[in-house]
Amino acid sequence: MIDDKSILITGGTGSFGKQFVKTILEHFKPKKVIIYSRDELKQFEMAQQFNQNCMRYFIGDVRDRDRLIMAMKGVDYVIHAAALKQVPAAEYNPMECIKTNVYGAENVLHAALANKVHKVIALSTDKAANPINLYGASKLASDKLFIAANNIAGGEPTRFSVVRYGNVVGSRGSVVPFFRKLIDQGADHLPITDERMTRFWITLQQGVDFVLKNFERMQGGELFVPKIPSVKILDLAKAMAPALPYSIIGIRPGEKLHEVMCPSDDSHLTLEFDDHYVIRPTIQFYFPSDFSINKIGEIGRPVEQGFEYHSGRNPHFLTIDEIKYINHIAGI
Repeated sequence: MIDDKSILITGGTGSFGKQFVKTILEHFKPKKVIIYSRDELKQFEMAQQFNQNCMRYFIGDVRDRDRLIMAMKGVDYVIHAAALKQVPAAEYNPMECIKTNVYGAENVLHAALANKVHKVIALSTDKAANPINLYGASKLASDKLFIAANNIAGGEPTRFSVVRYGNVVGSRGSVVPFFRKLIDQGADHLPITDERMTRFWITLQQGVDFVLKNFERMQGGELFVPKIPSVKILDLAKAMAPALPYSIIGIRPGEKLHEVMCPSDDSHLTLEFDDHYVIRPTIQFYFPSDFSINKIGEIGRPVEQGFEYHSGRNPHFLTIDEIKYINHIAGI
């Protein structure tokens, strides 16, 4: 699928982008891989690791539509990973969050349409389901923009879908590297926001593989959600530092106790496949789509009314040993 194709990743110097590039260079022969991001130092550092002939590094911001249109010339696939992701930072800097996560999403879809990109996948977050913080609300708005873009495309070939998943083990700014830093610095305790807290848990490689698979599955308009385990924050702390006590510091601005990836209000739109869910669009497209059968022939079944995919009620929780193992393979 990726062989001899050009692919652009916005925010490509982030954790996802680097793992995605590593994966496709190992398993495919892309024509071009374009890293589109605004930090020249991160691009320079990434170019030391990935300097193959197919690699291209474009300085640019998703807030700049003209630059995006230029960068997407001749591109077949786009992954939109750029976002302001820190929940407290978004609460304190709301307009910056909106400019990047909402207006930036609009610019990406318009650039894709202008260049007749074949397929676009936007990365979402569990915080976009029933959002209580601005980051989640901005990503929900982004999700809606990308789904509706399938109608904006009209008769053009460009198709848009969204991938939503939970906390990525070891990604920048997440709790695992934060705990590791405290442990390595000899901290005498770990700060816990709330001992009841749970989160969905996925590795970077699982996230990359899920996105790649959904390029094959997508018809346009789907919101893909993987079936992944949950973790309890106390189990994570015990896995990383069993001898350290913890202190409760309280939930941060805009933070939830638990996360949801498939809200109960969308249960009438949700289909269950063997290893993932699909939330169908709320709007009708001009092109007919049967989302119960995807492009590779997998068949989905409607979930029960009121079904909710909730991190605190997930049937699969990681054990402490499983958390240790996942942290180990993530290099943490």
